[in-house]
Amino acid sequence: MMKATISAQDLRHSYGEGALKTEILHGLDFQINAGEVTLLVGPSGSGKSTLLTLVGALRSVQTGSLKVLGTELNGTSEQARTELRRRIGFIFQSHNLVPSLTVLQNVTLLLQLKDLSPAEREEKAKELLEAVGLSHRLQNYPEELSGGQRQRVAIARALAPEPELILADEPTASLDSKSGQDVVEILGRLSREKGSSVLLVTHDLRLLKDADTIWEIDDGKVRLNNEYAGH
Repeated sequence: MMKATISAQDLRHSYGEGALKTEILHGLDFQINAGEVTLLVGPSGSGKSTLLTLVGALRSVQTGSLKVLGTELNGTSEQARTELRRRIGFIFQSHNLVPSLTVLQNVTLLLQLKDLSPAEREEKAKELLEAVGLSHRLQNYPEELSGGQRQRVAIARALAPEPELILADEPTASLDSKSGQDVVEILGRLSREKGSSVLLVTHDLRLLKDADTIWEIDDGKVRLNNEYAGH
């Protein structure tokens, strides 16, 4: 039996109060297994990003069960959520790179909490940047890179602390088809090498063949849709 990285039972989430209260997630039940690349697809407003923030312990679980990396998030403390976030790598559409730091410095930044010497941190960052095809851009600044290159730096940075789970929110939205495909392939390859799981939220249906598992969310409900996975 495969080990679950994420599992949800009757997970519900609402916004607003009283007469204005609107339920966004309507009793989700799903499981995401360790070592897999899982896509969460669906139209805008379907609840994809809300679910990602819940999984990432960025907001509190209201109703139902949500377990991430063995931690039950319903009723847990802020300290427990903070500790869980340290085990997760986040990749956002906006990259969130520090503009005043070089590519190499952006990646080594997330290694500050590791028990490594400065030389070891730099060597690890260089290895990751080589893996994403940017060994020739170490001393460049984010503004000197293309959108696809900046997203590759974001991937290297997210993988630097060796997270057990990687959450990516629309990481290919601003990229052309080839760059988007490259980003997902790199993310999948590196995560498998490191034994991490990936949950990638997207509306880009071109990426379906790069996934091990596909969950489709629509109108606050999810269903398994593996028709295109791995094709």
